[in-house]
Formats: sequence, structure tokens, C-alpha cells
Amino acid sequence: MNEKKIFEKQEIKIEKQRNIIADLKNELTTLKDSIAILSIENSSNNYFNLQGNENAVSYIEELGFEALELERQVTDYMYDQNLVSKKNYLIPYEGMNGKMKINKIKFLNHKWIIADFTDGRYWGEMILEYYVTKANKIELTQLSSLLYPSF
Repeated sequence: MNEKKIFEKQEIKIEKQRNIIADLKNELTTLKDSIAILSIENSSNNYFNLQGNENAVSYIEELGFEALELERQVTDYMYDQNLVSKKNYLIPYEGMNGKMKINKIKFLNHKWIIADFTDGRYWGEMILEYYVTKANKIELTQLSSLLYPSF
């Protein structure tokens, strides 16, 4: 091979590498934009969330509780109500296709919880108020609920 052909091959390789670098830079910019968008969305999603609400966490800590531990205790208590042999007292509807059970729980702040429940066919949602007494007894009051129609 002569020097000219070697030089041309090297130039082609260099140009391919430049194109790869340009593509990677474009991809990096796109990924950074996606991260920024997801960060904004995550911030919005965490607003109505106990762990994302500094005021609610401070309130709970002032009562002498750790927010994460309180959330775990209340969640465990609510799921334990699914295991009782009778109807779950938290759910204001009788199951038509079996026993109604709490499916998902989301803490909105230091006072309210939204929960999803189902009997396997029918499902609904409810808002609960929660409180922990000084004796560490969990008190839950169902504030509002709905049962979706089956189609």
C-alpha cells in the first residue's frame, strides 16, 4: 500500500469516529433533557407524599415518631385488617365477589391516606384519616369512598 491509501483509510476511520462522537453527544443531550423532565415530574409526584412533605415529617417528628417508621406501622396495620376472618372494617363496602381487601396505600401527608381496595372483580378507593395515640394505638377513620361500577 502506498502512503496515500493509508492516509485515506485513516481519514475515513477518523471521520467515522467523529460521527460516532457527534451521535453520542446528541444522545447525551437527549438523556439529560429526559432526566430533567423526569426530575420535575418526580418532584410533582412527591408533593403529595408523606416522605416528600417536609412540614408533615416535621409534625410527626414533633410528636416523637419517625415518619418512615410510622408509615410502616400504619401500612402494616391496614394490611393486617385484610387477614381478619370477617369484613375489613376500614372498607365501607361488602365484597360481591369475595372479601374486599386493601390493595394499595399512599400516604398523602401526616393526616390522610388514599387507599385502593378490591374483591378481585370490583374495586374502589377511599380516603382515610389516621392518627396515632400517645399509647401508640393507630386510629383510622374513613372519610370518603367510592366503588367503581363493573362494566
